[in-house]
Amino acid sequence: MVYHVLNGDALAYSFPETRLRGEIIVAREALVDGDVSGESLADFWSVRANFLGVDSDEYHQKTVSEFNRILEAPPYSTFYMWFEYDLFCQVNMWFVLSLIQQVGLETSVYVVYPSHLDRDSTHFWNGFGPASTYDLIDCFERKLLLSKEEILLGHQLWYAYKNDNLDVLTSLSKKSSSAFPYLRDVVNAHIDRFPKDGQKGRPEKVIEEIVQNVSTEFPTVCREFWKRESIYGFGDTQVKTIYDRVMMSC
Repeated sequence: MVYHVLNGDALAYSFPETRLRGEIIVAREALVDGDVSGESLADFWSVRANFLGVDSDEYHQKTVSEFNRILEAPPYSTFYMWFEYDLFCQVNMWFVLSLIQQVGLETSVYVVYPSHLDRDSTHFWNGFGPASTYDLIDCFERKLLLSKEEILLGHQLWYAYKNDNLDVLTSLSKKSSSAFPYLRDVVNAHIDRFPKDGQKGRPEKVIEEIVQNVSTEFPTVCREFWKRESIYGFGDTQVKTIYDRVMMSC
């Protein structure tokens, strides 16, 4: 079987136009945000549904069922993982790689990045958003085959993230791999969310500066945050949470 694992519904809407062979699995999560605890996978799903404030049955039908298709894939399946470079997407990708690692099947795993973009592009961290059908096909043709060691690295990154082990994350980020081309950048961005000595995290500091010098209106703050810190890949929900926290402290 051939599967294309897409990070979110936005890409899922335009992907069929590529006419690439294979079934679509949509990763409908934002694991960069909120509680990711749980000793077992069942506990983890319960924790996530509770954090998101959604009905457990609805969460399982919409989200868990998609990830279960990875766990239930037959031997010798091929996975093409369509993920972007930012922290939001990378954390989700680490989780998917952890699922594949746990299954332990003889699989072929590729990562498809928005490789049509230059690092200096204003859309670089936004990834596939502005991509045309031609761009998506071009990205697919530049796909990277992951080694077993790289799949294991993704698994290790996920558990270091899940267990909030920043020291292990830092150590893992120093490993050189074409499968994780901006790993050190995104890990550093994540660690900057939790500074020591009672200081505010990097996202809070940026939003505070925007509120003080640009605007207090959330739509403007959100757009400006995306311009300055698109490496996080936060959606408006994540930005709003930080914005509310900053506004309460003003």
